[in-house]
Formats: sequence, structure tokens, C-alpha cells
Amino acid sequence: MEIITTPLEGLLIIKPDVFEDERGYFFESFNHEKFLKAGLDLKFLQDNESKSKKGVLRGLHFQAPPFAQGKLVRVMRGSVLDVAVDIRKSSSTYGKWESIVLSGQNKWMYWIPPGFAHGFATLEDDTIFFYKCTNGYNKASEGSVRWNDPQLNIDWGIADPVISDKDKVSPGFSGFRTPF
Repeated sequence: MEIITTPLEGLLIIKPDVFEDERGYFFESFNHEKFLKAGLDLKFLQDNESKSKKGVLRGLHFQAPPFAQGKLVRVMRGSVLDVAVDIRKSSSTYGKWESIVLSGQNKWMYWIPPGFAHGFATLEDDTIFFYKCTNGYNKASEGSVRWNDPQLNIDWGIADPVISDKDKVSPGFSGFRTPF
């Protein structure tokens, strides 16, 4: 397993060791001891999975304290452009974002710690997105930031995404009051 830091403190790219042969492949998507050795003492309380057609954009979402969530995300089939935005007011990278293409092909993962808004855009039909959360979902603690806010200026790589009604009315970043 290779863990790669990003310019946003705490946001990590994780490349698992994948063993392939004529039968298929095998890899550990999570191993507590290996993550612990890498400085990640994580306890996951909930797993989530979604399936989306090409061009769907989900995000930018977060859970506010005391139900803040860290997420270990990956794609099981298809591909996404995965985006994490630093919403920690005291961070030197507040309002900055990073993105990565995650796919069933590359099997990479993104560790998104609490204090980040997260979203993804699907690049293929029938994309299956999977993530482990360090806290359970709490409706009263859910929050979002508008996916296309001009201040963030995120290049999602798709022209006319399919978006939920809830995501269409998310607050813009300029008036956003972070709970972190």
C-alpha cells in the first residue's frame, strides 16, 4: 500500500497493492494495522454504496460536528472525478480543493478527513461508488456547499450534470458558515 499526501493537510491518496493473475485480482481495501502504521487510527461505523449513470454529480456534502465524518472512498465499477474541499476555517488551505479520478480499474482510494466537503461526478454509466465512514449519518448534521460555486471554481469535467434538487439549492461558498 502506498499513501500519498496532497497539498491539503490530511487528504490522502491510497494506492493498494493489487495482486492479479489469470483468475482475476485481490487487494486489501482496508487493513487496520497497515493504516495504523501509516498514522491513520480509523474506526469505521458505517458503509455506503451508490450506483449512478454517467454524468451524475453528487455533492458537495459534509456532516457537521458532533457527527462529522471521515470517509475512505473508492470506486468498485466505472469511474468518477472525486473532489474534496477544505472547509476547516483555521486551515491554511481553507476553500481550496483537490480532485482525483478514482476507478474500478485503478482501485485507488481517497481518505477524506472530517472538515472537508466531498462530491463526485460519474464518468461512466453504472458506476458503483463505495465509502466507509467514521461516524453514522445524522440528518440534522448534514450540510452542503454549492457544487458550481464560482469562488471555488471546480472543473468537474462534465458540461450538464444530473443533480439532485437538494444539491441545486446548496448555499454558495462566499456566504458559507463552516461548522469546523
